[in-house]
Amino acid sequence: MRPILCNVQQNPSDVERVLFVHAHPDDESLTTGGTIATLVGRGASVTVVTCTRGELGEVIPSDIAYLEGSGEPLVELRTAELASALAVLGVTDHRFLGENGARRAGVPARRYTDSGMRWGASGAEPPATMREDALCAAPFGEVAADLATVIDDVRPDAVISYNAGGGYGHPDHLRAHEVSLRAAEVMGVPFFAIEPDQAAGQIAVDVSAVFDRKKDAMRAHRSQITIEGDSFSLSSGPSQPITRVERFSRMRPSEPEAVAWKDQGIGIHLLAWILALVVGAAVGGIATVNHQYSATVFGVDVPVGIIATLLIVAALLAGLRIVFAGRLVAGLASVGILAVIATLSLAGGGGSVLVPANEAGYLLTYGPATIVLVVLAWPAAGTFRRDKIAVRPEPKGTPQL
Repeated sequence: MRPILCNVQQNPSDVERVLFVHAHPDDESLTTGGTIATLVGRGASVTVVTCTRGELGEVIPSDIAYLEGSGEPLVELRTAELASALAVLGVTDHRFLGENGARRAGVPARRYTDSGMRWGASGAEPPATMREDALCAAPFGEVAADLATVIDDVRPDAVISYNAGGGYGHPDHLRAHEVSLRAAEVMGVPFFAIEPDQAAGQIAVDVSAVFDRKKDAMRAHRSQITIEGDSFSLSSGPSQPITRVERFSRMRPSEPEAVAWKDQGIGIHLLAWILALVVGAAVGGIATVNHQYSATVFGVDVPVGIIATLLIVAALLAGLRIVFAGRLVAGLASVGILAVIATLSLAGGGGSVLVPANEAGYLLTYGPATIVLVVLAWPAAGTFRRDKIAVRPEPKGTPQL
């Protein structure tokens, strides 16, 4: 078995492959620059995926402050800064999510842009509006599928991205965490979360040996980071030490999730529809034949047949309605039940009927029909999705039209 992040300070006997997923240019150097340089130095194959180009980032130096909010000119600068930083760290495989090598097959390439953020009472939060092409405005499944394409191509031993808090809560960091974790789970690859604070059970990577390379990579992001000695500062905060230890935690996969009924193929749907009709017809036939049966209990005749008939019909239809989260399958079973009951209720060639004009007969005639009406007309109580690549809650910001 190839070593993974847990063994980052050991000498591997085989090429280790590690995939880093970051939201914006500069994140890779700030939070994982030392680990990337350490892995590259020990011969590992490192791939860095950047989700956006940081189009909405603030610009610190006064001589280039005019680039803030400039769109493509800022993109060009931040892309060049990222290339310089990755060269310092020794990364040769870099991809922008949604583009060549990081886009699922069969669909045109696209650019995910910076979603932006604002500071609220509880910390970082999405902006009031965001662009339609923003990372957080894109469908979760689309973003996760693009990242899964990278995993399928690289075949990494580990995927590394932010923790559930996104480091400091930027919406793009949160989305990067969500899609990275989901894609790693689906592809069966261990996921490690970047931890900004020390806690028990973490993996600590001492990057002292590559500290200068980490600092130089951070310095390459001149528009975003100011370096003074062994400290740095961003536009949003005071100076702080450049960390010599980078921390990660292994996130265990959740329980396997069933593919949602709506996502099953047409063959499965067709089989379910046919089975629903057949089962409904069988229940209708058995009910018609046995609805007149009664049993004596403590000297009292109990109409066991019709009671069991109504309970079975109700349980079957309600169960189908719940399991398949819709009315179609339960409706087809209802057709089978009512059609067979109606057919067997007709007078036979000799004039006899299976459904005589008595109480049990009337209950068989109208009871199942009433149950069908109630079950199919009942409003949905709620939707519980268990998709393979689940849909996450969208940010509070709405796409900007």
